[in-house]
Amino acid sequence: MKLQPLILALCVIGATPAVYAAQATGNQPVSVAAQSLKDKLKGLESFRAQFEQSVIDHEGHLIQSGKGEIALQYPARIRWQQSEPDETLLVSDGFRTVYFDSFAEQATILNTLGLIDTTPFVLLTTQDPKQWQKYQVAEIAGGYRIEPVQSGAQVERLDVLFTDGGLKIGQLNVTDSSGQISSFKFSNAQVNVPIDAAQFKFVIPEGVVVDDQTQSD
Repeated sequence: MKLQPLILALCVIGATPAVYAAQATGNQPVSVAAQSLKDKLKGLESFRAQFEQSVIDHEGHLIQSGKGEIALQYPARIRWQQSEPDETLLVSDGFRTVYFDSFAEQATILNTLGLIDTTPFVLLTTQDPKQWQKYQVAEIAGGYRIEPVQSGAQVERLDVLFTDGGLKIGQLNVTDSSGQISSFKFSNAQVNVPIDAAQFKFVIPEGVVVDDQTQSD
């Protein structure tokens, strides 16, 4: 079983029915904790780091692990390159996301907005009040806990932990409804450094199988 990149892990285990995304919580004021997180993320224009990923089941057993590199740039530009145990690459320019599995020789194309719009990950990429109203945010030791307002979501919790109280994201923990926890620990992190725009573009090699899921959105 392959490890999922962070954004796919959130979506595969956390995608909710379309009606959920349409449910509004009204013009409720943002909590103190949510505003604190929003203010912190305003200063995060880019982020790059190496990562180690682990997946723990509800009984506390390690069932998967891996490593690779990540680069993020506001708004919604993502490059997630996994080197172990399989070589996979996810690249998004903010509009189109391509997930490339070199072993399977397959590229999957997705719309970035639809990919993250119904997961807690969206809060790391937008300041849109309508998105923030779908989640409740609480301060925890070293960071913040994000949980959906509506019950029934497969992703029950996203913990965002910062290093030394700064802008560097040190760890992300994703808890799903089965109790499985996917943890992403970052090292050698760099914040607000220039990142070549070419890092967020991907030319699909000739001869690979292409699964274009944007046509069904």
